[in-house]
Amino acid sequence: MRLKAIVYCDKQFGKMDGKVTNGLVRHSEKYEITGIIDSTKVGMDAGEYLDGIKNGIPIFRDLHEAIDKLESFPDCFIYGIAPLEAFLNTEQRKILLSALEMGMDIINGLHEFFTEDEEFIQKAQKFGVTIHDIRKPPAKKDLHLFSGRILNVNIPIITVLGTDGAVGKRTSSVLLTEALRKVGLNVAFVATGQTGLIQGAKYGVAIDAIVEEFMTGEIENAVMEAYDNENPDIIIIEGQGALSHPAYLSSCAIIRGSMPSAIIVQHPPKRKNIGDYSFMPMPTLKSEITLLEVFSKSKVIAITLNHEDMTDTELKETIIDYELRYHLPTTDTLKFGCEKLVKEILHIFPELTAEKSDRLMGIPLKSAV
Repeated sequence: MRLKAIVYCDKQFGKMDGKVTNGLVRHSEKYEITGIIDSTKVGMDAGEYLDGIKNGIPIFRDLHEAIDKLESFPDCFIYGIAPLEAFLNTEQRKILLSALEMGMDIINGLHEFFTEDEEFIQKAQKFGVTIHDIRKPPAKKDLHLFSGRILNVNIPIITVLGTDGAVGKRTSSVLLTEALRKVGLNVAFVATGQTGLIQGAKYGVAIDAIVEEFMTGEIENAVMEAYDNENPDIIIIEGQGALSHPAYLSSCAIIRGSMPSAIIVQHPPKRKNIGDYSFMPMPTLKSEITLLEVFSKSKVIAITLNHEDMTDTELKETIIDYELRYHLPTTDTLKFGCEKLVKEILHIFPELTAEKSDRLMGIPLKSAV
C-alpha cells in the first residue's frame, strides 16, 4: 500500500524548480499524493493545472489548510522544490519543523541533509518520525568505481538525455518504460535523480550528489543491479542536466557509466536560455546531437519535445519540421505518447522480437501529425 503524502511546492508548482512536485503529480509508485501546497494556485486541481487533465489532487494555501481539509492525515511531507541553491530559507524551515511536530515523516530531495541538522534530529526523535535524505550518498567505503562490467551487458540500453535541465527527460523515460512494457517487453528503468527515486524507482542513484571519482561507477553499478536482478529485455536510463551544460557533470557520468546503445534527446524549442542561467543561451538541438554522438560513440535515434510556451499548432509544426530536418522520429510524449519511439526502438533492435513488433504495428498513433 502506498503511503499518503502532502507535497510542498509554494510558488513553484508547474515551474522549473517545482520539477519534483510536477513529477510526483504525474507519476508516483511509492506515495499516494493527497495534496500540493502552493499559495499561488489555491483551489486548483493539480493535474488540470499541469497537464489539462483532472486527477483529484487539490492545491492548498499552506500546511494547516491541507491538514484541515484532507480526509485522512498524511504519512509523509515531501519537500517538492529543487532550487539551484538547494538550501532552505527561514520560512521553509519553520514549515518542515511543523510537519515533524505533526508526526509526518520527511522526504527531502535537497543537497542540505536534514539528518545532519541537530534541530531536525531532535524533533524527529521527540515525535517518533523518520527523515529520509534522498540525495545523501552512501559512505565512501560503499561507493563503486567504474569496473567495466557494463561491457558484458548484451541488451539494448537507451538513455534519455537533453539540451538542458528540467526539460522532461525523466517524464519521457517513465512514459517510454510504460509503453515498452505494454508491448510485452521486460523493461528495467534506472533513475538518476531525486525525483525518480522519490517516485519509487527500484534502481538508481541521485548522481549529482556523488563525489566525482565515483559517479561513473555508481551509474554502472545501478545499471548492473537492474540487469542482474531483472533479466530485462531492455534498460531505460533517465538523463540529468545536459552534456553541454557548464554547471553539470551528470550527463557525462551517465553516458560513461551506462555506455548506451542509443540515445533519445529531449528539447524545449521555445526555451531561450539554459535553466537558472539567464545570461547563457540554449544550445541548438543540432549542436547537442553532434556533441552527444561524438562523446558517447552512440547514435541519437529520436527526439522528444517539451511543449513549454508552445501552442498545439506550434508543437505540431515543430514535430513536422524536426522530422524533415533531422530525419529522426519526433514526438511530445505527454501530448502524443511514445508509439513513435517504441516503433523506432523495435526497428533498430530487431532482437526485441518480430512478434512484439508486429503487435505494436496495430497500435494507432495518437498524434495528428
